[in-house]
Amino acid sequence: MSIDTDVRRNAEAFAALAEGRHRDPFALLGIHRAGKLRVVRTFQPQAKRVDLIDVEGNHLADMRKVHSHGLFVAAMPPRKRRYRLRVTSHDGQIADIEDAYQYPQSLGDIDLYLLGEGSDQQIYNKLGAQVISLLGARGTRFAVWAPNASRVSVVGDFNDWDGRRHIMRLHPANGIWEIFLPGVCGGARYKFEMLDKHGKLLPLKTDPYGNYHEPPPGNASIVYESDYRWKDTDWIGRRSVVPDLDKPVSIYEVHLGSWRRKADEGNRYLTYRELADELVDYVSDMGFTHIELLPISEHPFDGSWGYQPIGMFAPTQRFGSPDDFRYLIDRCHNAGIAIIIDWVPAHFPKDEHGLRQFDGTALYEHEDPRKGEHADWGTLIFNFGRREVVNYLIGSALYWIDEFHIDGIRVDAVASMLYLDYSREADEWVPNEHGGNENLEAVAFLRKLNAEVHAHGATSFAEESTAWPGVSRPVDMGGLGFTYKWNMGWMNDTLSYMCEETIHRKHHHDKMTFGLVYAFNENFVLPLSHDEVVHGKRSLLGRMPGDEWQRFANLRAYYANMYAHPGKKLMFMGGEIAQGQEWSHDRSLDWHLLEYKNHSGVQSLVRDLNHVYVRTPALHEIDFSSEGFEWIDWDDRNNSVLSWIRRDRSGGHVICISNFTPVTRHDYRIGVPERNPLKEIINTDAEKYGGSGIGNGVITPSEQEHYGKPFSACLTLPPLATLILLPE
Repeated sequence: MSIDTDVRRNAEAFAALAEGRHRDPFALLGIHRAGKLRVVRTFQPQAKRVDLIDVEGNHLADMRKVHSHGLFVAAMPPRKRRYRLRVTSHDGQIADIEDAYQYPQSLGDIDLYLLGEGSDQQIYNKLGAQVISLLGARGTRFAVWAPNASRVSVVGDFNDWDGRRHIMRLHPANGIWEIFLPGVCGGARYKFEMLDKHGKLLPLKTDPYGNYHEPPPGNASIVYESDYRWKDTDWIGRRSVVPDLDKPVSIYEVHLGSWRRKADEGNRYLTYRELADELVDYVSDMGFTHIELLPISEHPFDGSWGYQPIGMFAPTQRFGSPDDFRYLIDRCHNAGIAIIIDWVPAHFPKDEHGLRQFDGTALYEHEDPRKGEHADWGTLIFNFGRREVVNYLIGSALYWIDEFHIDGIRVDAVASMLYLDYSREADEWVPNEHGGNENLEAVAFLRKLNAEVHAHGATSFAEESTAWPGVSRPVDMGGLGFTYKWNMGWMNDTLSYMCEETIHRKHHHDKMTFGLVYAFNENFVLPLSHDEVVHGKRSLLGRMPGDEWQRFANLRAYYANMYAHPGKKLMFMGGEIAQGQEWSHDRSLDWHLLEYKNHSGVQSLVRDLNHVYVRTPALHEIDFSSEGFEWIDWDDRNNSVLSWIRRDRSGGHVICISNFTPVTRHDYRIGVPERNPLKEIINTDAEKYGGSGIGNGVITPSEQEHYGKPFSACLTLPPLATLILLPE
């Protein structure tokens, strides 16, 4: 067969390729048999001339232009297996390039099987943009799941964003498209161009598995090659698939964009590497054991705080590169600080370059808006019943753990996932197969997620605001499998109590005690999170009643009460300096407040609370069992006083007392379990914290029984203060 005959026979296919309608360019381009000839076909619409050359650069043939849009053909000389193309563009520039269509598929049959089955735990190494070597050439494999597209192309700087030039190979069994582009390596910008099943051109899509993105409005994905060398081997080696619930957990919740800014440099963000010094040193000094980052995944809108992610596999570019983020994590681990990230599988935004109608169909979301949309947030809900979507989400969680050494994930908005009727009217939701409102597919997803997270040595936290049973109980016991659950009830009740004028608190005393009724039903974290200092709620200090002295005293007493209460601890940044105004993502915390004694006093208290908490087993070892807690007097509502005992596993204990009125109470007697002298290890009224300095020194109990205890002690209770006493 001659080249002329080959051209005539494939004329229709050539036209389809030139017009961007061809679904299988690998059947047409590259090396193919044409009768007794082997021919090389290439589509180079930018080219004035194309020469066929060998890998050493020797000329093999002039390629003939057989279509006005840029299709070139030449006979391949005998015994030649590899070739290159010398392309002369219309403006006269000459470049020697590799032809992507001479390379075989780069995903193996096992890879394709696992991806189709939805069981590939390292999906992030298969889909997306992977820099690899194939047949001796270095380049990038692009792969994307788009089963309902009629054509998928990768477009970028490397092909003038022309979707006709690099149409991908379809694997019809699982809807994955892939192509290897030799010579395309780190730094290349790209997106996916698709035609839907009817041949309609869709908006350009960011790579769902992209691990680096450019900022808006471009929003392109960027090929990224990591060369980071970790220095936290010892830390990772100490991870366990069984969480140690006896350890102290004191979490500092941080929004990286507003923790601290460079005011003298245009109010810019700190970079990941600057935060690795400033933030890590600060948190280490303050004694927090964990940092929790508001969502770090790439997101298009600053005002979403990251809770509407567009890149579930990409650290946001706002603060640097993925390796810069790795450096921040490494520094945390070497300082003994664990890292938790907020991770958002509950919903995603409708931005056209994201997952919405990804291949022209409801691929990641539900088609039915009664199951697929959150009207409150203007977002879409993942289809947890689709194995490829579950694999995508679990792959994302494991990516952060395995590739960035994250120690834990906090799953946001769990309640919205569990209930089909969440924030919906009666006619706005679809019952499950049993007629109930439980989202059974989401339940199965969360159980699988938590099993995998724990198997990889990390922990999981649920922000779940309802009474769903067993959120932090193991899957094999019927639970959802989270390590911890945020105690939203404790937070709501206690903050409501603290907002009351002190004279009225005796009428609301149960708000401070009710939490102990259910305190051991779950593995609770006590959260004073970012949600409590936005949207008109005021700062925590701003919610405290009384004059200035009383507001600070109330806040100090409340913080110490939290640290003495069963449950792990979480404080949003700014709480530790008694931030006066609500948090804003657009500005830095008010660090200048530390020039004032009241604010620096609160900071000193939080620092001391953390260090006392960590070194006092009774305050953290038995958080999730009634064995670690005993009331001394829970019902002194007339005086608004609470007193209790916290115990550790070796028989030690501390005694905790909170006085939530501005009245100093002299000779206040409490029952105690033994006669050993007691010393104050925390007194929130101490002068160094901004208090009045009323205290007790060493307290010697007497043999007088009181409230069922064999001994008792007479104390002076400072006004609006919490005491923690340790037997000597």
